[in-house]
Amino acid sequence: MWVSSSCPVCQFCQKLSEAPTNPTCSVCQTSENLWICVICGFVGCGRYKEGHSIRHWKGTQHCYSLDLETQRVWDYVGDSYVHRLNHSKSDVKHAKFSSKCEYPGDNCVNCMHDDSDMGGVMFSSKADTIVDEYNRLLASQLETQREYYEALLSDAKKEREHHISVAVDKTINDKLQELQLKLENTMLEKKKVAEMNEKLTKSQDVWRQTVKGIEERERAQLKLKDDMILDLEEQIKDFRYSIKLQKSIAKSSHADDLKGGMLVPLAMESDSGKGKRSSRTSKRRN
Repeated sequence: MWVSSSCPVCQFCQKLSEAPTNPTCSVCQTSENLWICVICGFVGCGRYKEGHSIRHWKGTQHCYSLDLETQRVWDYVGDSYVHRLNHSKSDVKHAKFSSKCEYPGDNCVNCMHDDSDMGGVMFSSKADTIVDEYNRLLASQLETQREYYEALLSDAKKEREHHISVAVDKTINDKLQELQLKLENTMLEKKKVAEMNEKLTKSQDVWRQTVKGIEERERAQLKLKDDMILDLEEQIKDFRYSIKLQKSIAKSSHADDLKGGMLVPLAMESDSGKGKRSSRTSKRRN
């Protein structure tokens, strides 16, 4: 806040507060891009309009001008914005007042020459006031910038957490889909194995029946063979007995009487000891 009653900027701001009006350029009456000289209070338009502020500096060598919109001070000599008018008490950048003052009268408090003690004191007081004001302005801007960048960091952190959450969810969903696909494939393979097992079980039952039938046929064939072997053995015994009997008859003294006879087999009787069949022969004489 401008507090010095002798400051032209303070006077200008006080007039605006007492009778609010739109400030205009002192030359072209434009209300855009206005600057006020912090030395004498001249209000002029910027270089992007008619450039009356810079013309004022060239004509008066008043090098500091305040932007009414941004409240920042421009140094025409350094061609840059300044945060402080003086960086130390021993290094004060004085404005030159060698040009003619635009205010009438010889007792203008704003046009003090460098060799005047009163002018130096007032300039120092004004400079200190401006320095304090812009120190507060700088602190306010720094605080605003801090809040702005903290908000950016907070937004970046939230966005990063959101991206991480989305990536984690996507990874989990992909993994779940992969596991679901594996589960479906496993269930399909299990179904195929169950069907194959059922077919093999049915085939096993069929083969068991087939093998059982083959075994039964083999047992029947073996029994038939055994019966045939027994019958052949009996026939061989009978044949041997017949040959032996014929030899005995041939050696007998009654060979002529028995010649032309026929052997008749007798009924077979089972041997109680060995279970074998025996045969008897008889001869019949003609």
